[in-house]
Amino acid sequence: MNTFIGHGLYTIDLDYIGSDDPVELDLGIRNNIRAYRLSILAIGLGLVKMKTGKHFLELGFKNMTAYVLGLCESMKVDRSTVYNWLKIGKTYLKYQDDLESIGFSDDDGPTKLGFLERALTKFPKENVFSNLVSMGQRDFIDYARSQTGEKPVSDKKWELRGYILYIDGKRAIILNKDLDEKTIRMLLAAMRASCNALERDGVILAVHLDNNEELRRFARIAKRERRKMRRR
Repeated sequence: MNTFIGHGLYTIDLDYIGSDDPVELDLGIRNNIRAYRLSILAIGLGLVKMKTGKHFLELGFKNMTAYVLGLCESMKVDRSTVYNWLKIGKTYLKYQDDLESIGFSDDDGPTKLGFLERALTKFPKENVFSNLVSMGQRDFIDYARSQTGEKPVSDKKWELRGYILYIDGKRAIILNKDLDEKTIRMLLAAMRASCNALERDGVILAVHLDNNEELRRFARIAKRERRKMRRR
Protein backbone atom coordinates (compact mmCIF):
# COMPACT_ATOMS: atom_id res chain seq x y z
CA MET A 1 0.00 0.00 0.00
CA ASN A 2 1.16 3.50 -0.82
CA THR A 3 1.06 5.18 2.58
CA PHE A 4 1.81 8.69 1.42
CA ILE A 5 0.80 10.45 -1.76
CA GLY A 6 1.92 13.45 -3.72
CA HIS A 7 5.21 14.96 -2.66
CA GLY A 8 6.26 12.53 0.03
CA LEU A 9 6.58 13.03 3.78
CA TYR A 10 6.99 16.58 5.08
CA THR A 11 8.15 17.47 8.56
CA ILE A 12 7.17 20.49 10.64
CA ASP A 13 9.90 23.14 10.57
CA LEU A 14 9.92 26.03 13.03
CA ASP A 15 13.34 27.50 12.17
CA TYR A 16 11.89 29.85 9.56
CA ILE A 17 9.88 31.76 12.19
CA GLY A 18 13.05 33.56 13.32
CA SER A 19 13.70 34.89 9.82
CA ASP A 20 12.80 38.39 8.58
CA ASP A 21 13.23 37.30 4.96
CA PRO A 22 9.79 37.31 3.28
CA VAL A 23 10.81 34.58 0.81
CA GLU A 24 12.00 32.29 3.60
CA LEU A 25 8.88 33.01 5.66
CA ASP A 26 6.63 32.27 2.69
CA LEU A 27 8.46 29.02 1.96
CA GLY A 28 8.21 27.95 5.61
CA ILE A 29 4.49 28.69 5.72
CA ARG A 30 3.83 26.76 2.51
CA ASN A 31 5.88 23.74 3.61
CA ASN A 32 4.06 23.56 6.93
CA ILE A 33 0.68 23.79 5.21
CA ARG A 34 1.72 20.77 3.15
CA ALA A 35 2.86 18.99 6.31
CA TYR A 36 -0.47 19.76 7.99
CA ARG A 37 -2.46 18.41 5.05
CA LEU A 38 -0.37 15.28 4.85
CA SER A 39 -0.64 14.68 8.60
CA ILE A 40 -4.45 14.51 8.30
CA LEU A 41 -4.20 11.65 5.83
CA ALA A 42 -1.47 9.93 7.85
CA ILE A 43 -3.63 10.08 11.01
CA GLY A 44 -6.63 8.77 9.09
CA LEU A 45 -4.70 5.82 7.69
CA GLY A 46 -3.33 5.06 11.16
CA LEU A 47 -6.83 5.06 12.64
CA VAL A 48 -8.07 2.71 9.92
CA LYS A 49 -5.26 0.26 10.66
CA MET A 50 -5.94 0.53 14.40
CA LYS A 51 -9.59 -0.36 13.77
CA THR A 52 -9.28 -3.06 11.10
CA GLY A 53 -6.41 -4.80 12.88
CA LYS A 54 -8.13 -4.45 16.28
CA HIS A 55 -4.85 -3.22 17.71
CA PHE A 56 -6.79 -1.24 20.32
CA LEU A 57 -7.29 -4.54 22.19
CA GLU A 58 -3.56 -4.77 22.83
CA LEU A 59 -3.72 -1.27 24.33
CA GLY A 60 -6.42 -2.29 26.80
CA PHE A 61 -9.48 -0.88 25.00
CA LYS A 62 -12.52 -3.12 24.48
CA ASN A 63 -13.49 -1.54 21.15
CA MET A 64 -12.62 1.27 18.72
CA THR A 65 -15.09 3.65 20.33
CA ALA A 66 -13.33 3.29 23.67
CA TYR A 67 -9.99 3.89 21.97
CA VAL A 68 -11.27 7.05 20.27
CA LEU A 69 -12.69 8.37 23.55
CA GLY A 70 -9.35 7.74 25.27
CA LEU A 71 -7.51 9.40 22.43
CA CYS A 72 -9.77 12.45 22.59
CA GLU A 73 -9.31 12.79 26.32
CA SER A 74 -5.53 12.48 26.31
CA MET A 75 -4.92 14.58 23.17
CA LYS A 76 -7.64 17.19 23.85
CA VAL A 77 -9.32 16.75 20.48
CA ASP A 78 -13.02 16.56 19.57
CA ARG A 79 -14.48 13.13 18.89
CA SER A 80 -16.09 14.38 15.65
CA THR A 81 -12.64 15.43 14.41
CA VAL A 82 -11.16 11.97 15.06
CA TYR A 83 -14.05 10.24 13.29
CA ASN A 84 -13.64 12.62 10.37
CA TRP A 85 -9.94 11.65 10.16
CA LEU A 86 -10.99 7.99 10.23
CA LYS A 87 -13.45 8.63 7.40
CA ILE A 88 -10.74 10.32 5.32
CA GLY A 89 -8.45 7.32 5.79
CA LYS A 90 -11.18 4.86 4.82
CA THR A 91 -12.13 6.87 1.75
CA TYR A 92 -8.54 7.10 0.55
CA LEU A 93 -8.02 3.34 0.83
CA LYS A 94 -11.37 2.57 -0.84
CA TYR A 95 -10.69 4.83 -3.85
CA GLN A 96 -6.90 4.63 -3.88
CA ASP A 97 -6.62 3.42 -7.49
CA ASP A 98 -8.94 6.17 -8.74
CA LEU A 99 -7.12 8.82 -6.74
CA GLU A 100 -3.72 7.75 -8.02
CA SER A 101 -4.99 7.67 -11.61
CA ILE A 102 -5.98 11.36 -11.44
CA GLY A 103 -2.76 12.39 -9.68
CA PHE A 104 -4.48 13.34 -6.41
CA SER A 105 -1.91 14.58 -3.90
CA ASP A 106 -1.65 16.17 -0.48
CA ASP A 107 -1.61 19.55 -2.25
CA ASP A 108 -5.18 18.85 -3.37
CA GLY A 109 -6.30 18.69 0.27
CA PRO A 110 -7.07 15.33 1.95
CA THR A 111 -9.91 17.02 3.88
CA LYS A 112 -11.94 16.93 0.66
CA LEU A 113 -11.92 13.12 0.84
CA GLY A 114 -14.41 13.34 3.69
CA PHE A 115 -16.99 14.60 1.18
CA LEU A 116 -16.07 12.39 -1.78
CA GLU A 117 -18.66 9.68 -1.25
CA ARG A 118 -21.43 12.23 -0.72
CA ALA A 119 -20.63 13.72 -4.11
CA LEU A 120 -20.47 10.26 -5.74
CA THR A 121 -24.03 9.49 -4.63
CA LYS A 122 -25.30 12.50 -6.62
CA PHE A 123 -23.06 13.11 -9.61
CA PRO A 124 -21.20 11.15 -12.34
CA LYS A 125 -17.98 9.58 -11.11
CA GLU A 126 -15.84 11.17 -13.82
CA ASN A 127 -17.10 14.66 -12.93
CA VAL A 128 -16.63 14.11 -9.21
CA PHE A 129 -13.00 13.02 -9.49
CA SER A 130 -12.24 15.81 -11.93
CA ASN A 131 -13.68 18.36 -9.51
CA LEU A 132 -11.84 16.76 -6.61
CA VAL A 133 -8.51 17.92 -8.00
CA SER A 134 -9.60 21.08 -9.79
CA MET A 135 -11.70 22.67 -7.02
CA GLY A 136 -10.47 24.23 -3.81
CA GLN A 137 -11.55 22.70 -0.52
CA ARG A 138 -14.48 25.04 0.12
CA ASP A 139 -15.74 24.80 -3.47
CA PHE A 140 -15.61 21.00 -3.44
CA ILE A 141 -17.45 20.80 -0.11
CA ASP A 142 -20.16 23.14 -1.46
CA TYR A 143 -20.30 21.04 -4.64
CA ALA A 144 -20.69 17.79 -2.66
CA ARG A 145 -23.50 19.33 -0.61
CA SER A 146 -25.29 20.85 -3.58
CA GLN A 147 -28.10 19.27 -5.58
CA THR A 148 -27.15 20.59 -9.01
CA GLY A 149 -23.45 19.78 -9.12
CA GLU A 150 -22.74 23.08 -10.82
CA LYS A 151 -19.11 24.05 -10.70
CA PRO A 152 -18.30 27.56 -9.45
CA VAL A 153 -17.66 29.92 -12.34
CA SER A 154 -13.98 30.77 -12.83
CA ASP A 155 -12.39 33.47 -14.96
CA LYS A 156 -9.25 31.39 -15.34
CA LYS A 157 -8.47 29.95 -18.74
CA TRP A 158 -6.21 27.34 -17.16
CA GLU A 159 -6.50 24.74 -14.42
CA LEU A 160 -3.93 22.58 -12.69
CA ARG A 161 -5.55 19.28 -11.71
CA GLY A 162 -3.05 17.15 -9.85
CA TYR A 163 -0.25 16.57 -12.35
CA ILE A 164 -2.20 17.73 -15.42
CA LEU A 165 -2.33 21.30 -16.76
CA TYR A 166 -5.43 22.23 -18.75
CA ILE A 167 -5.58 25.35 -20.93
CA ASP A 168 -9.00 26.31 -22.31
CA GLY A 169 -10.25 22.88 -21.23
CA LYS A 170 -7.56 21.01 -23.18
CA ARG A 171 -4.71 18.95 -21.73
CA ALA A 172 -1.53 20.94 -22.26
CA ILE A 173 1.05 19.29 -19.99
CA ILE A 174 1.03 15.97 -18.09
CA LEU A 175 3.72 15.48 -15.46
CA ASN A 176 4.99 12.02 -14.62
CA LYS A 177 4.03 11.55 -10.95
CA ASP A 178 7.03 9.26 -10.45
CA LEU A 179 9.43 12.18 -10.84
CA ASP A 180 11.35 13.16 -7.72
CA GLU A 181 9.79 15.61 -5.28
CA LYS A 182 12.08 18.55 -6.07
CA THR A 183 11.53 18.24 -9.83
CA ILE A 184 7.74 18.10 -9.42
CA ARG A 185 7.68 21.17 -7.16
CA MET A 186 9.86 23.13 -9.59
CA LEU A 187 7.83 22.18 -12.67
CA LEU A 188 4.48 22.90 -10.97
CA ALA A 189 5.73 26.30 -9.85
CA ALA A 190 6.95 27.06 -13.39
CA MET A 191 3.60 26.03 -14.86
CA ARG A 192 1.63 28.22 -12.45
CA ALA A 193 3.91 31.21 -13.07
CA SER A 194 3.67 30.78 -16.83
CA CYS A 195 -0.12 30.56 -16.82
CA ASN A 196 -0.46 33.59 -14.56
CA ALA A 197 1.80 35.52 -16.94
CA LEU A 198 -0.29 34.44 -19.93
CA GLU A 199 -3.48 35.63 -18.22
CA ARG A 200 -1.98 39.05 -17.54
CA ASP A 201 -0.31 39.32 -20.94
CA GLY A 202 3.02 39.37 -19.09
CA VAL A 203 6.40 37.81 -19.71
CA ILE A 204 8.49 35.17 -17.96
CA LEU A 205 12.17 35.62 -17.14
CA ALA A 206 13.97 32.38 -16.35
CA VAL A 207 16.83 32.83 -13.87
CA HIS A 208 19.01 29.94 -12.70
CA LEU A 209 20.21 30.33 -9.10
CA ASP A 210 22.53 27.90 -7.40
CA ASN A 211 21.04 27.77 -3.92
CA ASN A 212 18.42 29.17 -1.52
CA GLU A 213 20.76 31.90 -0.28
CA GLU A 214 21.08 33.25 -3.82
CA LEU A 215 17.30 33.00 -4.18
CA ARG A 216 16.69 35.08 -1.04
CA ARG A 217 19.16 37.75 -2.12
CA PHE A 218 17.90 37.85 -5.69
CA ALA A 219 14.25 38.04 -4.60
CA ARG A 220 14.94 41.09 -2.42
CA ILE A 221 16.83 42.87 -5.20
CA ALA A 222 14.27 41.97 -7.87
CA LYS A 223 11.36 43.14 -5.71
CA ARG A 224 13.06 46.46 -5.01
CA GLU A 225 13.93 47.06 -8.69
CA ARG A 226 10.44 46.17 -9.86
CA ARG A 227 8.94 48.72 -7.51
CA LYS A 228 11.29 51.33 -8.92
CA MET A 229 10.29 50.49 -12.51
CA ARG A 230 6.58 50.69 -11.72
CA ARG A 231 6.95 54.11 -10.11
CA ARG A 232 8.47 55.57 -13.26
